[in-house]
Amino acid sequence: MSTGLSRQQCAVTVLGGPTAVIDIGGLRIVSDPTFDEAGPQGYLTKTAGPAADEDAVGPVDLVLVSHEAHPDNLDGRGRAFAKTAPLVLTGPRAAERLGSPAVGLSPWTGHRLPRPDGGGDLTVLAVPAVHGPEDGERDADGNINCEVIGFVLSGQGLPTVYVSGDNASIRTVAEISRRVPGIDAAVLHAGAARVPAKFDGRPLSLDSRRAAAAAAVLGAEIVVPAHYDGWAHFSEGLPEIELAFHEAGLSSLLRVAPHGTWVPLTR
Repeated sequence: MSTGLSRQQCAVTVLGGPTAVIDIGGLRIVSDPTFDEAGPQGYLTKTAGPAADEDAVGPVDLVLVSHEAHPDNLDGRGRAFAKTAPLVLTGPRAAERLGSPAVGLSPWTGHRLPRPDGGGDLTVLAVPAVHGPEDGERDADGNINCEVIGFVLSGQGLPTVYVSGDNASIRTVAEISRRVPGIDAAVLHAGAARVPAKFDGRPLSLDSRRAAAAAAVLGAEIVVPAHYDGWAHFSEGLPEIELAFHEAGLSSLLRVAPHGTWVPLTR
């Protein structure tokens, strides 16, 4: 836990749960930080701590928060970590609740960051996500379960990277693919998160078969699964994900490595 994560040119590592560290364009980005140790978190239970802690991650340039309503995407130490970052990008309602340095982005709006590598800007585009079944009851803002967004990272000379957030909708993935063609790599929140009291226990995030379908729809060359372990409400794990990609003939896309191990974002 004390060993630092060395800076990479263009790579991602999953630390457990939804938390990923993405080094791209000279920037270090952390998505959905969850750094608490195992234990109860309200009505959810965390079963494992992260592969690397805040000190190992070190200073970051940007934190992406798909949503802050659930502790499996932003727990106590993750929230404190986000508050120390120079910038947090999240949904509009989440930004209001988090306060500075959070900036709210509605779907299909973007934010640009200067790249330390001298390549111009990194563009972060907010994209929609549906945190449950398509036919689930929607709130006054049109969200199912709660406000959730995903992100697409892009820039000159860089791979275009999709970070799904807790999305369960293939229709939404198809819309993203249509509006943002040429996605090279995807970090997909899989694991088929289920809470019995919500939507008759149906998945709140991609199950394994939908993750494979999402990969096919996106046409990405690299798929990194996340959000499939570390919490008791994930109903599918890595074996189910690997089997689904194998059955779909897409095993060559899947990049699986021990948590805390870097995976290149280009072939």
